[in-house]
Amino acid sequence: MMSVTSLPERTGMLWWRATLDMLPLSISVIPWGILCGALALQAGLSPLQAQLMSLLVYAGAAQLSATTLFGAGTPLLPIMSSTMVITSQHLLYGFTFRRDVLPLSLRWRASLAFFLTDEMFAVALKDRERSGHFDPAYALIAGFVFYLFWNLATLVGIAAGQYIDGLDSMGLDFAIAATFIAMTIPAMKNLPMVAATLVSGGTALLTKPLLAEIHIIVSALAGMVVGYVLHRMRR
Repeated sequence: MMSVTSLPERTGMLWWRATLDMLPLSISVIPWGILCGALALQAGLSPLQAQLMSLLVYAGAAQLSATTLFGAGTPLLPIMSSTMVITSQHLLYGFTFRRDVLPLSLRWRASLAFFLTDEMFAVALKDRERSGHFDPAYALIAGFVFYLFWNLATLVGIAAGQYIDGLDSMGLDFAIAATFIAMTIPAMKNLPMVAATLVSGGTALLTKPLLAEIHIIVSALAGMVVGYVLHRMRR
């Protein structure tokens, strides 16, 4: 007789699977979160304000940039512009899942949009490739798990930053590069992906001295164009 899995059991299995899939990236980002919390205090934010940045802004690279600019006395408009540039890749993430989320309710779409990060995108995309369909519950759970780790790491950084000097010089920012490398390498499965990655990285190195404010956008566009052209040629 065929056994039928109950709804609580299926939900528990989904939570377990999403948590395990997100766990490696969640652990790798802990030093990054600690650094964000510590730097926010050094920039003049209170512990509550520093924690609220991770709770409400929830964007690692943008938080580091905004904190640095705020500490230097930069006006609000440049801070907002920098944040928009740094987080512009989320538009591409949204387009990738557009057809999958359009049938969902506004509550689901808003929740997925809030928890959408580079890490959640990578894990949800891999799950879609593996299962053949997009599972919004899986993506939401994975994003929530990462959100918890990020905020706990920020809290540790805030606590440590009040008692330990020089946290920013301890090399914790290595986690930024390590996290993105961990997400990128598994996706390099064919020539268009490899070429897009190499072109983006090379263009970023070449254009940073000349186009410091927009070199990320320029390099991303260059990589996408190369990847798209090669993909079309292969088809």
